[in-house]
Amino acid sequence: MCGRFALYSDPVAISRALRLPMAPEHWPARYNIAPGTWITGVLRYSLDGDPLFDDLWWGYRPQWAGQSGPAPINARAERLDSSRYFRGAFHKHRCLIPADGWYEWLPGEGGKQPYFFAREDRQPLFLGGIWAPLDDDTACCAIITEPARGVARDIHDRMPLVLDDESLAPWLDSELTERDAIRAAVHHLPAEALTAWPVSRRVNRAGEEGRDLIAPIPADQD
Repeated sequence: MCGRFALYSDPVAISRALRLPMAPEHWPARYNIAPGTWITGVLRYSLDGDPLFDDLWWGYRPQWAGQSGPAPINARAERLDSSRYFRGAFHKHRCLIPADGWYEWLPGEGGKQPYFFAREDRQPLFLGGIWAPLDDDTACCAIITEPARGVARDIHDRMPLVLDDESLAPWLDSELTERDAIRAAVHHLPAEALTAWPVSRRVNRAGEEGRDLIAPIPADQD
């Protein structure tokens, strides 16, 4: 799954990865982003062909489901086209969630040990997501997950869908709506491009923040 992540790269680095001529003015560094909060997403292309940054509520619930409908934070890649809950968004409302890394937990004798996953080259990651309108001005989202690969498989059986650099534009392409065409154009980042290390259990508390949360520690240290 993907239940916590971090975004601390300067907006310029994110915009450069998306090949944008201009970056947002600023966003605060966040090292412990939890569900049920507003997160930065890239929704769609503008009329000029550029991605648009926007705030998304992390908890996906299409309007037709009503207030009593579930609000999952993740959507399984295997169910995107078969689930009524996700199908429409998969075809028409895909988004990108920029991140510098995400957390997963490995059960052990002393409790669950968090690990931080990032690119080997420490460049920003782009997680595939889907979104739905909340009202006329805001939207909600879920991060797509897939079976874990590479180093991630040693920690958890699921991981977020991390897209490779050439898949960012087609993922946001509103003209690309057929399942087979989407899957042919979009690819995940190779598993060997990812690395992970154990971090402090303080990240388990949603209120904790700061760069020290991603600092490597011995696996048996709190």
